[in-house]
Amino acid sequence: MSAKIVHPRLLLSASRLVSINRPSRIISSLTAHVSTRGLASVATADASPRVAAKPRIKTFEIYRWNPDTPQKKPEMVKYDLDLNQTGPMVLDALIRIKNEIDSTLTFRRSCREGICGSCAMNIDGVNTLACLCRISDESSGATKIYPLPHTYVVKDLIPDLTQFYKQYRSIKPYLQRKDPPTGKEVLQSIADRKKLDGLYECILCACCSTSCPSYWWNSAEYLGPAVLLQSYRWLADSRDQFKEERKQQLENEMSLYRCHTIMNCARTCPKGLNPGLAIAQIKKEMAFSG
Repeated sequence: MSAKIVHPRLLLSASRLVSINRPSRIISSLTAHVSTRGLASVATADASPRVAAKPRIKTFEIYRWNPDTPQKKPEMVKYDLDLNQTGPMVLDALIRIKNEIDSTLTFRRSCREGICGSCAMNIDGVNTLACLCRISDESSGATKIYPLPHTYVVKDLIPDLTQFYKQYRSIKPYLQRKDPPTGKEVLQSIADRKKLDGLYECILCACCSTSCPSYWWNSAEYLGPAVLLQSYRWLADSRDQFKEERKQQLENEMSLYRCHTIMNCARTCPKGLNPGLAIAQIKKEMAFSG
């Protein structure tokens, strides 16, 4: 029996055909397998539909006042939200109310991280930041939201903080030096830097000042907890060279000594600071420097 001789080029061509056709057959079989599994998954999903979560309705009562209609008195308006569809913070609820229910609702907000202090307001009787205040779902009662107390209202939840920032500007909240500038950094020790902890973190949200009865009664002259804490921040800074001038500015019966250590400021501060302690430190320094 004679063997059939095949030209080498034909053998090479045949091997190429096999190598080219084999992956296509593998791919087609995989595609069929995947499509079969996909159909099976869809059929399984259709067979067992997802059960909808029970609605968790929460009522928010929000202070509303519009300066464009001054003849209309301020009022509390109720809004109902399903907490299953809302973020965990009060600011999330306010944003959803504005976006989906009432676009006229007005409030300040910016960072949503407790850094800028824009969303300071009174929530259930406590001055705090809406972005850091969790929605309470333990009680069935409504969450009541007001602007910061004892301030003029610009609109709805926006307080007028003109006087607050005017007082902050009056303490010259920046480093002051008597030495001529050298073009280099002004260094301080680690121990001196540590003295600023609990002071520099203040974000000027005004929660503490607007919770202070002494500030309610004397806001025109008494600087208030937030501004006095900022004042002590520069008195405690080893790099500042105008300490005596700063103390002299506070040497009167109203700017500093209207503080009666009621301590509402420390209880309400959303950053966990203690303005009352800073005020006590200022009084102590001024007593011993006299």
